[in-house]
Amino acid sequence: MNSTQTIKLAAVSRNYFNMPIWVATHCDLFKEENLQVDIELHEPINEVTERLEKGRVQLALGVTEHVILNHEAGGTLTIIGGNVNKLPFSLIVKPSIKEFSDLKNKVIGVSSKLAGSSSLIMKILETQGLNYPKDYELAEVGPILARWEKLQSGEIDAGLQGTPLNQIALEQGFNSIVEPKSYFPHFQFTSLNVDARWAQKNLKLLVGFMRAFIKAHRLFFSDQKLMQDIAIKETGISGKHADRAWKEYTEEDMFSINGEFSIEGIQCLIDESALIRSIAKRRGRNAADYVNSQFITEALGMI
Repeated sequence: MNSTQTIKLAAVSRNYFNMPIWVATHCDLFKEENLQVDIELHEPINEVTERLEKGRVQLALGVTEHVILNHEAGGTLTIIGGNVNKLPFSLIVKPSIKEFSDLKNKVIGVSSKLAGSSSLIMKILETQGLNYPKDYELAEVGPILARWEKLQSGEIDAGLQGTPLNQIALEQGFNSIVEPKSYFPHFQFTSLNVDARWAQKNLKLLVGFMRAFIKAHRLFFSDQKLMQDIAIKETGISGKHADRAWKEYTEEDMFSINGEFSIEGIQCLIDESALIRSIAKRRGRNAADYVNSQFITEALGMI
């Protein structure tokens, strides 16, 4: 009998993005591969990637733009699987804000000014004649859950909220001013990331993880009631909101049914972030430079 091996995985907060990992844990899919996956949840999105870079964890469900930044700094992170392949967000604003022009001189909460939701905010508002930093302020307040708390307290005026927190916000009288997916139909927001050096030294281990990862995604798409139960337990949302999130994620392919990344979505991220952040060395780069499909392809061939 093979001994159990441990992998440490970092992810962002207790949000719905993490459902595939929770599914694999609850349904013993990692156990079937003789794996114990220790999941670390962090509020700062930067901490997830920093722990991966420093070797404190072996895998991360993290912001895809961080992999791009890591490459630009000479790093060795690579994308091996998908996560949030499309954008399940709404730009939620205070009840007093009704249209884009009302965001003039307001504070918009983001997870980071260097990556993630800030790219989307800056691009969308630029199309509406609002330019950063002249017309509004970006405040680094953390990911979705932290933004929701600060919206309710009045510390920020607006912030992206993901399904189902966007629906919860609307029910409580907040407004939605735009859904970013109408601007970016394909956008790789978060992904399964690894240090390429560790991956090549642990091929068999990683392929086993990817088999469980794939099975978890397939189960996510096939069993709504089980997903409701897991979402309630792990995130604290209601059954109604869990079902709403599941429906959006499955009908709109927010996750890939096989856990794969989206080359089209990564390319959109590269192109748009290069323009909005004026990063010359990012312009013209190809999404294929940041991915490795070896592990998921091998795992798919064994299922």
